[in-house]
Parts: sequence; structure tokens; C-alpha cells
Amino acid sequence: MKQFQYVRPATIQAALDVISKPGSKIIAGGTNLVDLMKRGVTAPDKIVDINHLPLKGISEPIGNVMTVSIGALALNSEVAENSRIKELFPLLSMALNAGASPQLRNMATVGGNMMQRTRCGYFYDTTMPCNKRQPGTGCGAMEGVNRMHAIFGASDQCIAVHPSDMCVALAALDATVEVAGKKGKRYIHFADFHRLPGEKPQIDNNLAPDELIVRVIIPTNNFSRNSYYLKIRDRQSYAFALVSVAAALEIDNGIIKNARLAMGGVAHKPWRLFEAEQFLVGKTASEENFAKAAGLAMKGAVGHGGNSFKLKLAPATITEALKHAAGLV
Repeated sequence: MKQFQYVRPATIQAALDVISKPGSKIIAGGTNLVDLMKRGVTAPDKIVDINHLPLKGISEPIGNVMTVSIGALALNSEVAENSRIKELFPLLSMALNAGASPQLRNMATVGGNMMQRTRCGYFYDTTMPCNKRQPGTGCGAMEGVNRMHAIFGASDQCIAVHPSDMCVALAALDATVEVAGKKGKRYIHFADFHRLPGEKPQIDNNLAPDELIVRVIIPTNNFSRNSYYLKIRDRQSYAFALVSVAAALEIDNGIIKNARLAMGGVAHKPWRLFEAEQFLVGKTASEENFAKAAGLAMKGAVGHGGNSFKLKLAPATITEALKHAAGLV
């Protein structure tokens, strides 16, 4: 690890002044950045510690403001166990508790979780080709070991997946990201925050280099009674998803009035299943309809050899998650 300068700004504006200069990296919990630095994947000139910024709060709906906001520095463990989050957005609590380990959740922040990079082995191994780490060198996973890799939205440049569980739930909940920059604040719909690889797999998201995540805003909804996060993985804890599904339903007398579905472990970003959601609206909450929705969700899925089993695992996981959300199991 090369030497670097360490700074700890006291205000958001001071942080923006520092990160606007090339070679700077933000650190909060450090659960991903420190690993990347140790492995030589990234080597910043300056580390910007933002832990003293006032970005840890979790607000509640007040009056006509029917949203909850979660500060970028709120810890994953605090959000998961917050009583109002568990009441209003149990899907988010379940997803957070499915991620990493208790020790990491006690360090990891909401903003850091969003900004974490893929856990693809070729990305982490600096002796191997990786277009995400070093554009133009090739994708080692394409013809290599790709059991964990993407079946949706990939390109010939990269087939890595985004590793977050939290982000899958936030995509399903139609969250919005508030970011601050020198030009002021702007808002990014969560489904648009992360990018597909395309021809520029080295760019993970649509946050500008001189911008800072301030908070995540979640609109209140009627999904709290019928939500479920199902994560299929190789072991019960501290393992990334082979396939995960965030399912949320609004059900009235057995009829689905609204639906939200997103998947993890299958794409370069949390993968919303819009067509499957639309199909479910107005249908009865039955295993047959859930299986049909799962079939629609698989349009465009492509296996790459080692991960082709996901073509069967994914629809089965969607169906099972919907059954749990609907209370059929």
C-alpha cells in the first residue's frame, strides 16, 4: 500500500472542496476501500474521512412529508434494527441483516454500501485481466470462473455483479438518492444510481467524482405486511448472493394491487423486474401467477457457462420470495 495523505473535513462544503481534486477517495466505515487498497486495486493519493459530517440521522414521516430519509453515514446495523424502519420497511431491514456479518454491519455505512465495488475475483486479482480495474485488458471472467456472475445486463466488457443486498431492497422500494456537489444538490432515482457496464465498466454509478451522497429518501408505502427478502447463497452467513430477490406486495382480499420486485446477484446493478411487477397487478396472489411472473422476469437472461444454473435458480427464487411475501408458506 502506497503512502497517502489523510484529511478529516468538519463540514460538507469542506469535504466537497477536497474530493473535487483528483486522487481523492472518501472513507467512512472502510469495509471495502481498505481491502481494495491492501490488494493494490486502488491507490489514492488522499483519503477523505467523512465520519464527522452530520449525515447519520434517520428521519420519520412528519405531517404531509410521507418519506423517511436515512443519512449516508447511518450504520447498516442501526438502520436494520431501527424500530421505524422495521415497521415501515421490513424489506430493507431483512436485506441488511442478510448482508455480510454482524461485525461488518456495525462498521459499514449506507453510503459506503451503495459505493462498494464488485467482489469479482478477477477484479481483485491484479495479475489477471479486468476491464473494470484496467480498461482495455479484457474480462477474465468471460471465459474463466464465472459462477457468481451476471445473467442480465452484461456486456462483452464485463459480467461482474453488484454485491449489495441493501441496494436490492432500496431499488424495490423506489428510493431516491440525494447528493451534494459544488453546484448544489441533485436527486437520483435509486434504479438509475448504478450503471450497467456497457463500454465503460470502470464506471460503477452515476455519482460525479466531486459529489457526495447525503442521504437516501424512501417514500412510505403499503408493502409492510407483505414483504420478503430471499437470498440464496453457498452458506448461511457472510456470503454473497448467488441470487437474491426483494419482493413487496400490496394485497387486498387476495388481489394484488401493487407489486415491487428486484434481484441481486444477477447484474452489474440491482435488477428491477418491471414487467413481472406489471403482470402481477390485478392478479390473485397464487403460486401459479407468481411462477408466470418469474418466467416474464427471465426475458433476456444469458448464462456464461459456470453461472448458467442461475437461469433455473433465479425464477425459482422469485416464485419462492413472492410466496413468502404473500404468506403462502
